[in-house]
Amino acid sequence: MTADLFLLSAHGAAATVDYAVAAEAAGFAGVWLAEHHFIEYGRCPSATALAGVILGRTSRLVVGTAACVLSNRHPVALGEEAVLLDEASGGRFRLGVGRGGPWADLEVFGTGLSRYEHGFAESLDVLLDWVSGRATVSATGRHFTFREVAVVPRPPRPLPVWVAATSPSTVDIAAARGLPLLLGVHDDPAALLDRYGPSDVEHAVARLVALGESQAAAEGRLRRTLRPWLATTRGYLRLDGAPPRDTDAYAEHLIRTSPIGTPAAVAEGLLATGAARVLLMVEAAGDRAATLDLIATLGAEVLPLLSGRGARLPARLVRPAAET
Repeated sequence: MTADLFLLSAHGAAATVDYAVAAEAAGFAGVWLAEHHFIEYGRCPSATALAGVILGRTSRLVVGTAACVLSNRHPVALGEEAVLLDEASGGRFRLGVGRGGPWADLEVFGTGLSRYEHGFAESLDVLLDWVSGRATVSATGRHFTFREVAVVPRPPRPLPVWVAATSPSTVDIAAARGLPLLLGVHDDPAALLDRYGPSDVEHAVARLVALGESQAAAEGRLRRTLRPWLATTRGYLRLDGAPPRDTDAYAEHLIRTSPIGTPAAVAEGLLATGAARVLLMVEAAGDRAATLDLIATLGAEVLPLLSGRGARLPARLVRPAAET
Protein backbone atom coordinates (compact mmCIF):
# COMPACT_ATOMS: atom_id res chain seq x y z
CA MET A 1 0.00 0.00 0.00
CA THR A 2 1.21 3.48 -0.93
CA ALA A 3 0.40 6.29 1.52
CA ASP A 4 0.17 9.95 0.51
CA LEU A 5 -1.29 13.07 2.11
CA PHE A 6 -4.48 14.75 0.91
CA LEU A 7 -4.16 18.51 1.51
CA LEU A 8 -6.95 21.08 1.19
CA SER A 9 -4.90 24.17 2.11
CA ALA A 10 -7.14 24.70 5.13
CA HIS A 11 -4.41 26.74 6.80
CA GLY A 12 -3.24 28.60 3.69
CA ALA A 13 -0.75 27.98 0.90
CA ALA A 14 2.41 28.56 2.95
CA ALA A 15 1.34 26.00 5.55
CA THR A 16 0.47 23.53 2.78
CA VAL A 17 3.97 23.79 1.39
CA ASP A 18 5.33 23.16 4.90
CA TYR A 19 3.11 20.06 5.21
CA ALA A 20 4.40 18.72 1.89
CA VAL A 21 8.03 19.23 2.89
CA ALA A 22 7.29 17.50 6.21
CA ALA A 23 5.57 14.64 4.37
CA GLU A 24 8.66 14.01 2.28
CA ALA A 25 10.83 13.99 5.42
CA ALA A 26 8.38 11.62 7.15
CA GLY A 27 8.54 9.07 4.34
CA PHE A 28 5.24 9.65 2.55
CA ALA A 29 5.23 8.83 -1.16
CA GLY A 30 3.33 11.92 -2.26
CA VAL A 31 0.81 14.67 -1.60
CA TRP A 32 -2.41 15.45 -3.46
CA LEU A 33 -3.90 18.94 -3.54
CA ALA A 34 -7.57 19.87 -3.58
CA GLU A 35 -8.94 22.82 -5.54
CA HIS A 36 -11.76 25.11 -4.38
CA HIS A 37 -13.06 28.59 -5.13
CA PHE A 38 -14.65 31.21 -2.89
CA ILE A 39 -14.64 29.13 0.29
CA GLU A 40 -12.45 28.96 3.41
CA TYR A 41 -12.77 25.15 3.68
CA GLY A 42 -10.06 24.81 1.05
CA ARG A 43 -7.97 27.86 0.24
CA CYS A 44 -6.38 26.70 -3.01
CA PRO A 45 -7.97 28.01 -6.23
CA SER A 46 -5.31 26.39 -8.45
CA ALA A 47 -3.98 22.96 -7.54
CA THR A 48 -1.56 23.05 -10.47
CA ALA A 49 0.00 26.36 -9.37
CA LEU A 50 0.51 25.12 -5.83
CA ALA A 51 1.82 21.79 -7.15
CA GLY A 52 4.52 23.69 -9.00
CA VAL A 53 5.68 25.38 -5.80
CA ILE A 54 5.79 22.09 -3.91
CA LEU A 55 7.60 20.27 -6.71
CA GLY A 56 10.25 23.00 -6.53
CA ARG A 57 10.62 22.60 -2.75
CA THR A 58 10.92 18.79 -2.77
CA SER A 59 13.12 16.25 -4.53
CA ARG A 60 11.40 12.87 -4.20
CA LEU A 61 7.74 13.56 -3.49
CA VAL A 62 5.06 12.83 -6.07
CA VAL A 63 2.61 15.75 -6.25
CA GLY A 64 -0.90 15.25 -7.58
CA THR A 65 -4.15 17.17 -7.92
CA ALA A 66 -7.24 15.78 -6.19
CA ALA A 67 -8.71 17.28 -8.04
CA CYS A 68 -8.62 20.05 -10.64
CA VAL A 69 -12.22 21.06 -11.34
CA LEU A 70 -12.58 20.23 -15.02
CA SER A 71 -16.00 21.89 -15.31
CA ASN A 72 -14.33 25.28 -14.67
CA ARG A 73 -11.24 24.79 -16.82
CA HIS A 74 -10.44 24.46 -20.48
CA PRO A 75 -9.07 20.92 -20.90
CA VAL A 76 -6.33 22.01 -23.30
CA ALA A 77 -5.07 24.71 -20.93
CA LEU A 78 -5.06 22.19 -18.09
CA GLY A 79 -3.30 19.62 -20.27
CA GLU A 80 -0.59 22.13 -21.14
CA GLU A 81 -0.02 22.88 -17.45
CA ALA A 82 0.11 19.18 -16.58
CA VAL A 83 2.67 18.36 -19.27
CA LEU A 84 4.78 21.34 -18.25
CA LEU A 85 4.77 20.32 -14.58
CA ASP A 86 5.57 16.72 -15.43
CA GLU A 87 8.49 17.76 -17.63
CA ALA A 88 9.91 20.31 -15.18
CA SER A 89 9.70 17.90 -12.22
CA GLY A 90 11.23 14.90 -13.91
CA GLY A 91 7.96 12.97 -13.94
CA ARG A 92 6.81 13.63 -10.36
CA PHE A 93 3.48 15.27 -11.23
CA ARG A 94 0.15 13.39 -11.24
CA LEU A 95 -3.07 14.82 -12.66
CA GLY A 96 -6.42 14.18 -11.03
CA VAL A 97 -9.60 15.84 -12.30
CA GLY A 98 -13.18 16.01 -11.11
CA ARG A 99 -16.58 17.20 -12.26
CA GLY A 100 -16.93 19.57 -9.29
CA GLY A 101 -20.34 20.69 -8.11
CA PRO A 102 -23.19 23.02 -9.07
CA TRP A 103 -21.34 25.90 -7.46
CA ALA A 104 -21.12 29.61 -8.28
CA ASP A 105 -17.73 28.83 -9.91
CA LEU A 106 -19.62 27.86 -13.07
CA GLU A 107 -21.23 31.30 -13.19
CA VAL A 108 -18.11 33.27 -12.33
CA PHE A 109 -15.89 31.52 -14.89
CA GLY A 110 -18.60 31.42 -17.53
CA THR A 111 -18.64 27.68 -18.18
CA GLY A 112 -22.22 27.28 -16.99
CA LEU A 113 -24.36 24.59 -15.44
CA SER A 114 -24.72 22.71 -18.74
CA ARG A 115 -20.97 22.10 -18.91
CA TYR A 116 -21.11 20.65 -15.38
CA GLU A 117 -24.16 18.49 -16.04
CA HIS A 118 -23.44 17.29 -19.58
CA GLY A 119 -19.88 18.16 -20.55
CA PHE A 120 -17.62 16.22 -18.22
CA ALA A 121 -17.03 13.24 -20.53
CA GLU A 122 -16.29 15.51 -23.51
CA SER A 123 -13.93 17.67 -21.46
CA LEU A 124 -12.15 14.57 -20.19
CA ASP A 125 -11.70 13.17 -23.69
CA VAL A 126 -10.16 16.41 -24.96
CA LEU A 127 -7.78 16.41 -21.99
CA LEU A 128 -6.85 12.77 -22.55
CA ASP A 129 -6.09 13.49 -26.22
CA TRP A 130 -3.80 16.34 -25.18
CA VAL A 131 -1.74 14.30 -22.70
CA SER A 132 -1.71 11.12 -24.82
CA GLY A 133 1.61 11.85 -26.50
CA ARG A 134 0.05 12.76 -29.86
CA ALA A 135 1.78 15.42 -31.93
CA THR A 136 -1.43 17.29 -32.78
CA VAL A 137 -4.97 17.52 -31.39
CA SER A 138 -8.28 18.84 -32.72
CA ALA A 139 -11.85 18.70 -31.41
CA THR A 140 -15.38 18.75 -32.79
CA GLY A 141 -18.02 18.53 -30.09
CA ARG A 142 -20.81 20.24 -28.24
CA HIS A 143 -18.55 22.20 -25.90
CA PHE A 144 -15.18 22.18 -27.70
CA THR A 145 -14.51 22.70 -31.39
CA PHE A 146 -11.11 23.80 -32.66
CA ARG A 147 -8.78 23.14 -35.59
CA GLU A 148 -5.75 20.88 -35.39
CA VAL A 149 -2.98 22.41 -33.30
CA ALA A 150 0.46 21.23 -32.21
CA VAL A 151 0.90 19.82 -28.71
CA VAL A 152 3.76 21.83 -27.22
CA PRO A 153 5.37 20.70 -25.02
CA ARG A 154 4.58 17.17 -26.11
CA PRO A 155 4.65 14.52 -23.36
CA PRO A 156 7.16 11.75 -24.04
CA ARG A 157 4.58 9.22 -22.81
CA PRO A 158 0.87 9.34 -22.06
CA LEU A 159 0.37 11.08 -18.73
CA PRO A 160 -1.78 9.16 -16.23
CA VAL A 161 -5.04 10.82 -15.24
CA TRP A 162 -7.15 10.04 -12.14
CA VAL A 163 -10.86 10.83 -11.92
CA ALA A 164 -12.45 12.04 -8.68
CA ALA A 165 -15.82 10.33 -8.42
CA THR A 166 -18.72 10.53 -5.99
CA SER A 167 -21.52 9.31 -8.28
CA PRO A 168 -22.10 6.11 -10.28
CA SER A 169 -22.24 8.08 -13.54
CA THR A 170 -18.74 9.50 -13.03
CA VAL A 171 -17.44 6.05 -12.08
CA ASP A 172 -18.86 4.74 -15.35
CA ILE A 173 -17.10 7.49 -17.33
CA ALA A 174 -13.77 6.63 -15.69
CA ALA A 175 -14.23 2.88 -16.09
CA ALA A 176 -15.07 3.18 -19.79
CA ARG A 177 -11.71 4.88 -20.30
CA GLY A 178 -9.72 2.68 -17.92
CA LEU A 179 -8.87 5.60 -15.65
CA PRO A 180 -8.23 5.12 -11.93
CA LEU A 181 -10.56 6.67 -9.36
CA LEU A 182 -9.92 9.21 -6.62
CA LEU A 183 -12.50 8.53 -3.90
CA GLY A 184 -13.21 11.11 -1.20
CA VAL A 185 -13.34 10.78 2.56
CA HIS A 186 -17.14 10.51 2.64
CA ASP A 187 -17.46 7.85 -0.07
CA ASP A 188 -18.07 4.13 0.36
CA PRO A 189 -15.06 2.84 -1.60
CA ALA A 190 -16.38 -0.74 -1.79
CA ALA A 191 -19.57 0.23 -3.61
CA LEU A 192 -17.84 2.50 -6.12
CA LEU A 193 -14.97 0.08 -6.74
CA ASP A 194 -17.42 -2.75 -7.27
CA ARG A 195 -19.28 -0.63 -9.82
CA TYR A 196 -15.99 0.11 -11.60
CA GLY A 197 -15.32 -3.61 -11.93
CA PRO A 198 -12.15 -5.70 -12.06
CA SER A 199 -9.08 -3.78 -13.17
CA ASP A 200 -5.36 -3.48 -12.54
CA VAL A 201 -5.41 0.34 -12.34
CA GLU A 202 -4.26 2.01 -9.12
CA HIS A 203 -7.30 3.55 -7.45
CA ALA A 204 -6.79 5.99 -4.58
CA VAL A 205 -9.02 6.35 -1.52
CA ALA A 206 -8.90 9.42 0.74
CA ARG A 207 -9.44 8.93 4.47
CA LEU A 208 -9.56 11.30 7.42
CA VAL A 209 -7.13 10.13 10.10
CA ALA A 210 -6.59 11.04 13.76
CA LEU A 211 -4.28 9.55 16.37
CA GLY A 212 -4.75 9.13 20.11
CA GLU A 213 -3.86 6.80 22.96
CA SER A 214 -7.32 5.27 22.44
CA GLN A 215 -10.16 5.56 19.95
CA ALA A 216 -12.21 7.54 22.48
CA ALA A 217 -9.39 10.02 23.00
CA ALA A 218 -8.87 10.43 19.26
CA GLU A 219 -12.61 10.92 18.73
CA GLY A 220 -12.84 13.60 21.41
CA ARG A 221 -9.89 15.52 20.02
CA LEU A 222 -11.16 15.25 16.46
CA ARG A 223 -14.68 16.34 17.39
CA ARG A 224 -13.31 19.61 18.79
CA THR A 225 -11.37 20.49 15.64
CA LEU A 226 -13.39 18.90 12.84
CA ARG A 227 -16.76 20.55 13.46
CA PRO A 228 -15.62 24.19 13.10
CA TRP A 229 -13.60 23.34 10.00
CA LEU A 230 -16.48 21.55 8.28
CA ALA A 231 -18.79 24.43 9.19
CA THR A 232 -16.92 26.52 6.61
CA THR A 233 -18.42 24.32 3.86
CA ARG A 234 -21.68 26.19 4.42
CA GLY A 235 -20.03 28.91 2.36
CA TYR A 236 -20.58 26.97 -0.86
CA LEU A 237 -22.75 29.06 -3.20
CA ARG A 238 -24.99 26.62 -5.06
CA LEU A 239 -26.70 27.36 -8.35
CA ASP A 240 -29.39 24.72 -7.83
CA GLY A 241 -30.86 26.21 -4.66
CA ALA A 242 -30.29 23.08 -2.58
CA PRO A 243 -29.92 23.65 1.19
CA PRO A 244 -26.46 23.45 2.80
CA ARG A 245 -25.28 20.21 4.36
CA ASP A 246 -25.79 19.56 8.08
CA THR A 247 -22.12 19.87 8.95
CA ASP A 248 -22.47 18.58 12.52
CA ALA A 249 -24.08 15.38 11.24
CA TYR A 250 -21.41 15.12 8.56
CA ALA A 251 -18.67 15.47 11.17
CA GLU A 252 -20.18 12.64 13.22
CA HIS A 253 -20.42 10.47 10.09
CA LEU A 254 -16.72 11.00 9.37
CA ILE A 255 -15.77 10.26 12.97
CA ARG A 256 -17.72 6.98 12.83
CA THR A 257 -16.31 5.84 9.50
CA SER A 258 -12.70 7.10 9.58
CA PRO A 259 -9.61 5.19 10.76
CA ILE A 260 -8.84 6.91 14.06
CA GLY A 261 -7.29 5.85 17.34
CA THR A 262 -3.96 4.15 17.99
CA PRO A 263 -1.39 3.80 15.17
CA ALA A 264 -2.27 0.11 14.86
CA ALA A 265 -5.99 0.89 14.57
CA VAL A 266 -5.37 3.58 11.95
CA ALA A 267 -3.16 1.26 9.91
CA GLU A 268 -5.74 -1.52 10.05
CA GLY A 269 -8.48 0.87 8.95
CA LEU A 270 -6.42 2.07 6.00
CA LEU A 271 -5.63 -1.45 4.88
CA ALA A 272 -9.32 -2.32 5.09
CA THR A 273 -10.13 0.21 2.35
CA GLY A 274 -8.89 -2.27 -0.25
CA ALA A 275 -7.10 0.47 -2.18
CA ALA A 276 -3.55 0.34 -3.51
CA ARG A 277 -3.08 4.03 -2.61
CA VAL A 278 -4.51 5.89 0.37
CA LEU A 279 -4.59 9.66 0.77
CA LEU A 280 -4.56 10.77 4.39
CA MET A 281 -6.47 13.93 5.32
CA VAL A 282 -4.57 15.46 8.25
CA GLU A 283 -5.60 19.13 8.49
CA ALA A 284 -8.49 18.36 10.84
CA ALA A 285 -5.80 17.94 13.51
CA GLY A 286 -6.20 21.64 14.26
CA ASP A 287 -3.62 24.34 13.66
CA ARG A 288 -0.33 24.25 11.75
CA ALA A 289 1.71 22.91 14.68
CA ALA A 290 -0.76 20.10 15.40
CA THR A 291 -0.87 19.13 11.73
CA LEU A 292 2.92 19.00 11.45
CA ASP A 293 3.05 16.85 14.59
CA LEU A 294 0.45 14.46 13.15
CA ILE A 295 2.37 14.13 9.87
CA ALA A 296 5.58 13.27 11.73
CA THR A 297 3.83 10.75 13.99
CA LEU A 298 2.05 9.08 11.09
CA GLY A 299 5.39 8.73 9.33
CA ALA A 300 7.08 7.23 12.37
CA GLU A 301 4.30 4.98 13.71
CA VAL A 302 1.77 4.22 10.93
CA LEU A 303 3.74 4.07 7.67
CA PRO A 304 5.91 1.17 8.91
CA LEU A 305 2.72 -0.82 9.57
CA LEU A 306 1.56 -0.27 5.98
CA SER A 307 4.79 -1.16 4.23
CA GLY A 308 5.08 -4.58 2.69
CA ARG A 309 1.38 -5.25 3.11
CA GLY A 310 0.37 -4.98 -0.55
CA ALA A 311 -0.04 -8.74 -0.82
CA ARG A 312 -3.09 -8.51 1.42
CA LEU A 313 -4.96 -6.37 -1.06
CA PRO A 314 -7.37 -7.89 -3.60
CA ALA A 315 -5.32 -8.74 -6.67
CA ARG A 316 -7.62 -6.73 -8.94
CA LEU A 317 -6.71 -3.51 -7.12
CA VAL A 318 -2.92 -3.84 -7.26
CA ARG A 319 -1.04 -2.58 -10.29
CA PRO A 320 1.87 -4.94 -11.12
CA ALA A 321 4.46 -2.16 -11.17
CA ALA A 322 2.77 0.59 -9.19
CA GLU A 323 4.30 4.01 -9.73
CA THR A 324 4.98 6.26 -6.80
